[in-house]
Amino acid sequence: MNRPTPPTTPPSALAPLRHRLFRALWIASLASNVGTWMQNTAAAWLMTSLSPSPVMVALTQTATSLPYFLLALPAGALADVVDRRRVLLITQVWMALTAAALALISFLGWIDAWSLLGLTFALGIGAAFTAPAWQAYAPNLVRRDDLPAAVALSGVSLNVARAVGPAAGGLLFAARGPGAVFLANAVSFLTLVAVLLVARPTTPTSSLPPERVVGAMRAGARFVRHSSAYRAVLVRSAAFMLPASALWALLPLVARHDLGMSAVGYGLLLGSLGSGAITGAALLPRLRARLTADHLLATASLTFAAATALLGSMRDAPAVAAAMFVAGIAWMGAVATLTVAAQSAAPAWVRARALAMSMLVVQGGLAIGSLAWGAVADRVSSPEALLVAGAALVLAIAATWRFRLHGLDDLDLTPNPHWPAPVILGEIDVERTPVMVTVEYEIDPEKAEAFASAMEEIAAMRRRDGAISWGLYRDAQRPGRFLETFLVPSWLEHLRQHERSTEADRRLEETVSAFLQHGRPTVTHFVGVRD
Repeated sequence: MNRPTPPTTPPSALAPLRHRLFRALWIASLASNVGTWMQNTAAAWLMTSLSPSPVMVALTQTATSLPYFLLALPAGALADVVDRRRVLLITQVWMALTAAALALISFLGWIDAWSLLGLTFALGIGAAFTAPAWQAYAPNLVRRDDLPAAVALSGVSLNVARAVGPAAGGLLFAARGPGAVFLANAVSFLTLVAVLLVARPTTPTSSLPPERVVGAMRAGARFVRHSSAYRAVLVRSAAFMLPASALWALLPLVARHDLGMSAVGYGLLLGSLGSGAITGAALLPRLRARLTADHLLATASLTFAAATALLGSMRDAPAVAAAMFVAGIAWMGAVATLTVAAQSAAPAWVRARALAMSMLVVQGGLAIGSLAWGAVADRVSSPEALLVAGAALVLAIAATWRFRLHGLDDLDLTPNPHWPAPVILGEIDVERTPVMVTVEYEIDPEKAEAFASAMEEIAAMRRRDGAISWGLYRDAQRPGRFLETFLVPSWLEHLRQHERSTEADRRLEETVSAFLQHGRPTVTHFVGVRD
């Protein structure tokens, strides 16, 4: 019962490329991702020369990931309330200029460990604002049934870049120095800028004024707080990323000090990881047809744990490369599963904010985990730290198993604003006047317990969509009469509640309506009276 029925024909992994705009942006993002991985490889390797400390080397990964942790929610709110294409254009130009500045100080010989970390952090700021806008942009480019394959293809882009970029970056680093690599990265952003300048996807529109960024952040946080499905995604993401970050943070040290590799050799190890991830993307459609999301994530986590432990115990370069290939397959399986779950659990109105929260957890896990594993390696050794991280991954699966991801793909979050439009008489301040909504139900008193249980889901729905308080009351003299109340901070926010309703919400309301003895519930709106 807990496994999906395998389809007759597995879905095509390449189906999203039939969409012209997705295809153009995918190719452009591939070029940009190659440049980014060339940059990451050069920065990590350069840091091993500027400072041999494991903590400083691990801070290179932290500088890349920390901006996601600090800026995820405002970045997601911005992507939900303004044109996402414009956000993407601005961020790509920012990153091109930052990479060019890094190239300039490298050519001039002015670079040191702290300037490298500072400009890497600045690039991370651009990436932090790019990621939620891009991930929320993708569903507008493909059909709903192509979304898992589109997520996997985005992962393929990252991992083709991971396979090609590190090797290319290592070769260019050896031939021309780090400045040439940083300059190539600056140029790579321009391909995506060129495509975005002509891209005009169809996006949902609203008749209401756009949300303010601060208010949008509050609404996003409220959604995540009251969505049990999305909280499960966040818990499982943190449980994987915190221990998995050890491999990424300590791989440069193992390559240089334990395996005696050059920049080219380190790039080839990263290339093995990327090649494995590409293979994993090709396998994903069949694996998704045979395994639930929970079983797929557990399998990927166990495999990544084994590869992490092998990295800490092997000293043969070809064997390590083979282990990294397997780690790449597992990484793709885990990350794609978590990303599809995050996409599936967030409706369109809050998608960028919800995805930003997911990326906050993912990148925060990488940033904090990288620093923590670097500190552990500084006290013991890199191999011992990797062995502990592998064991931690195994324990994390057991600790978080009750937070299930299975079934999130079946959530129908298609917008369905089915509530009747409320009418208000007189003039009010629509942005500041609070609204109390009451809904009166007449049910069979013998079904009161089942009704109250069903209303718990209604409570979560109201709070996810904008209510700041909710209550359910029973008439002391008429046992079958119930009154639901919820408070919304403004009339405008209540109108947004109407727009945020989804097909899944409608079905939930139908379940509650089945308890009614006759007719429909009586809905009344009360507006605040200001002194």
